[in-house]
Amino acid sequence: MKLHFEPDLDYQLQAIEAVCDLFRGQEICRTEFTVTRDPADTQMRLGFAHNDLGIGNRLTLLDEELLANLQAIQLRNGIAPSETLASGDFTVEMETGTGKTYVYLRTIFELNKRYGFTKFVIVVPSIAIKEGVYKSLQIMEDHFRSLYAGVPFDYFLYDSAKLGQVRNFATNAHIQIMVVTVGAINKKDVNNLYKDSEKTGGEKPIDLIKATRPIVIVDEPQSVDGGLTGAGKQALDAMNPLCTLRYSATHVDKHHMVYRLDAVDAYERRLVKQIEVASATVEDAHNRPFVRLVSVSNKRGSISARVELDVETATGVQRREVTVYDGDDLEQTTRRPIYRDCRIGEICVAKGNEFLELRVPGGEQYLRPGQAWGDVDPLAVQREMIRRTIKEHLDKEKRLRPLGIKVLSLFFIDEVAKYRQYDDDGNPVKGDYARIFEEEYKRLANHPDYRPLFQEVDLSRAAEEVHEGYFSIDKKSKRAVDTTESNQAGREAAEQAYNLIMKDKERLLSFDTPLKFIFSHSALREGWDNPNVFQICTLRDIRTERERRQTIGRGLRLCVNQDGQRVRGFDVNTLTVIATESYEQFAENLQKEIEAETGIRFGILEAHHFVAVKVTSESGEMTPLGLEKSKALWEHLRSAGYIDARGKVQESLKQALANGHIELPDEFRPHHAQIADIIAKVAGRLEIKNADERRQVRPRQAILHSPEFKALWDRIKDKTTYRVEFDNEKLVEACIKALRDAPPLPKTRLQWRKADIAIGKGGVEATERDGAQTVVLDETDIELPDLLTQLQDRTQLTRRTICRVLTGCGRLDDFKRNPQAFIELAAEAINRCKRLAIVDGIKYQRLGDEYYYAQELFEQEELTGYIRNMLTETRKSVFESVVYDSGTEAAFADGLEKNEAVKVYAKLPGWFKVPTPLGSYNPDWAVLVEKDGAERLYLVVETKSSLFMDDLGDKESAKIKCGKAHFKALEVRE
Repeated sequence: MKLHFEPDLDYQLQAIEAVCDLFRGQEICRTEFTVTRDPADTQMRLGFAHNDLGIGNRLTLLDEELLANLQAIQLRNGIAPSETLASGDFTVEMETGTGKTYVYLRTIFELNKRYGFTKFVIVVPSIAIKEGVYKSLQIMEDHFRSLYAGVPFDYFLYDSAKLGQVRNFATNAHIQIMVVTVGAINKKDVNNLYKDSEKTGGEKPIDLIKATRPIVIVDEPQSVDGGLTGAGKQALDAMNPLCTLRYSATHVDKHHMVYRLDAVDAYERRLVKQIEVASATVEDAHNRPFVRLVSVSNKRGSISARVELDVETATGVQRREVTVYDGDDLEQTTRRPIYRDCRIGEICVAKGNEFLELRVPGGEQYLRPGQAWGDVDPLAVQREMIRRTIKEHLDKEKRLRPLGIKVLSLFFIDEVAKYRQYDDDGNPVKGDYARIFEEEYKRLANHPDYRPLFQEVDLSRAAEEVHEGYFSIDKKSKRAVDTTESNQAGREAAEQAYNLIMKDKERLLSFDTPLKFIFSHSALREGWDNPNVFQICTLRDIRTERERRQTIGRGLRLCVNQDGQRVRGFDVNTLTVIATESYEQFAENLQKEIEAETGIRFGILEAHHFVAVKVTSESGEMTPLGLEKSKALWEHLRSAGYIDARGKVQESLKQALANGHIELPDEFRPHHAQIADIIAKVAGRLEIKNADERRQVRPRQAILHSPEFKALWDRIKDKTTYRVEFDNEKLVEACIKALRDAPPLPKTRLQWRKADIAIGKGGVEATERDGAQTVVLDETDIELPDLLTQLQDRTQLTRRTICRVLTGCGRLDDFKRNPQAFIELAAEAINRCKRLAIVDGIKYQRLGDEYYYAQELFEQEELTGYIRNMLTETRKSVFESVVYDSGTEAAFADGLEKNEAVKVYAKLPGWFKVPTPLGSYNPDWAVLVEKDGAERLYLVVETKSSLFMDDLGDKESAKIKCGKAHFKALEVRE
């Protein structure tokens, strides 16, 4: 199977644009330097001159220009603008599963295309991510070559034994991408990067890298830096980067944020899978003294432990977390005689060796964090979790196999020995987990519900073929071992596990491979993501570490079918987590992790949250609201009692949201819908579904086969094709006007600054003084680029059309003054006019009588939903329940049920799609209304929370406009 990549996903393009626009105004240029060869090395001299020409990146923008670009990007993306340019570090935050690796790899090619940058170093925290990035470069290679006209590029994994690659990195004129782990560069006294080497002509490899001024891309910087002044951060700075681009979902230090797609955005926009939790909680098991160690701590010299105990309360025995100290009598703590003679002993807080001594009748028990004593048989619970995982897997397989989607399940286990053991001769034998899995798989395979899946399967062998473990392999014993990267031997063993799973990535997605269930120790915690993981079962405790996000991150990506094409929609993409805590606890703790790791403060409205609200300027352009007006709006909400002084959303604001009306000053009222959407996101909580509430929604046969619904369906069922017709003269005129009305271009400037230099024991400190000034430079010796070719590449218009636009706009003097800025301005203006012309000129035509959506699809295509998002009291709907996505849709469906004029209606399923130039459009509703018992109106309805199209995104508005044209074409019957 070959994976396909979508080149036009808006959120990925926005992240790429955010970085590329930092250098707006930069001309295409590079710097050159001399790389010497060691004359004593005769082998190196054969066929070469003594010196080579090194080629590096070069930045021509002033700091004030970079800062202005940065602030414009931040306003556009709703981020609080930076007041100063503190460093060359820039941050992109993207939630796990949204294509972060694709974004930064494609950004490399886009930066090269626009500005000529060629040297890039990708720094990663672990071997797993290094192998993942290298695999991504391999499978995306053809994709990038097709997008960027076959531009030549080289990529390699840095290897201290192959330093000649670093020399090639410095001297090659093509795009060079070096991937390196931070462990290979953060120890100056050990790493070969900082030592003289014959393989680099006698120079230190780091000096060659520094001379190229690479753009450094950091994947997961919170694990690379080691803090603001850590060894990792120092190693990055030692490369003398032109800039450092930092990509993660969980930044600790947010240097100059340029783009943010956080967890809430990703879930709301359905860019990742819907998450549901199947929770396994043990109840009424209070018949033995139970103790579970949660954590240990040492605060101000007071050593304590947090433990779970079964405590007597006013409402009966409850399992509670309590704090205990050395010597505590648990009978007194729990007020239960069953804990008689149970005491707390030694509490050890040494890092890596945390434990609690429990003194019980007959001896001592030593508990590590997460371990329990007196619990029900853990293997019995784990058997049920394995069984539930297999059941969830087979349920999804029944539904998704006909769509060409292979279902995978992932088990995280606490130790390898529970899955794989070895006999005296070193032969592998099945551990408890492998044995239990095969027993439960065979049992469910014989169940009547799942027999159709196994009609041509040999059940005597199938159970063994469908599961496998990916573990680190010890070099000496050749046996699977628990994964650790704390030493060199552990890292080498881990690398074998990563190589194996990376190699199998595409193979696992194919129906030709029987393997469907993957067991892992911790090798898959980061760096490996397979899009078709639909179940994750944690057979180890995840409540003692912040790893819920890490765990579910392995299954968040949207799935692909057998053609390697991405399949969208929550009806297909649902990740089921099988966990040992209630789904309410899971959701609450996951939210706490998101708050702690991303800085999202749920329920807190901040003064900059409204900066990106789109408003119409005096010139008619759509512009961001800006920071000052955002602050004024925030102050209004505070004075109105909607938020408190910290910005915490009050009940009055939640009530106003529910009622659909927030009191706003006159100047903000036209933007009520946009403002309400932002507040709703902040005021809401992250919704995690309960797997036990999922229900199949069946069609209501009486409505489906009624003459009323048949009449409605006959009017909308036909498929169409479209063509785009637009008046070339009008397009040229619109482009000329847009370019003529565009803002003036700045000239090149020189910035003077003064600073006092103070040399003291603390180091050298520079303090800027008054007296900064700007001088305009008259660049008469600029070599003008090929304007027509550049604009043709960016707009795909003919040279003749572009020539007419340029001569008609009367602004060619601006091109002489600042060529790069003019090219960017002209391309942006022309492309905006093109988008409007395409939608305005679209024409739809019916494909013919044999092309339509059959009414039988309502019965053939399965629809599922969750109880809390269903309207169940329905009589007129074609489905027995209406699955809704928002309060607006719920209220609309309720209104349809109560309106006597409405005879039948349908919430149109995801498979009902209208083709548009901007992607498929799925309308919301089809409704049959009867007026006065005679006239019938057949309506297709779109429900939005606003009455104004300006409040919708450009793409969404354009799709709706195309939808109208499609249904208009269906009015004309042949």
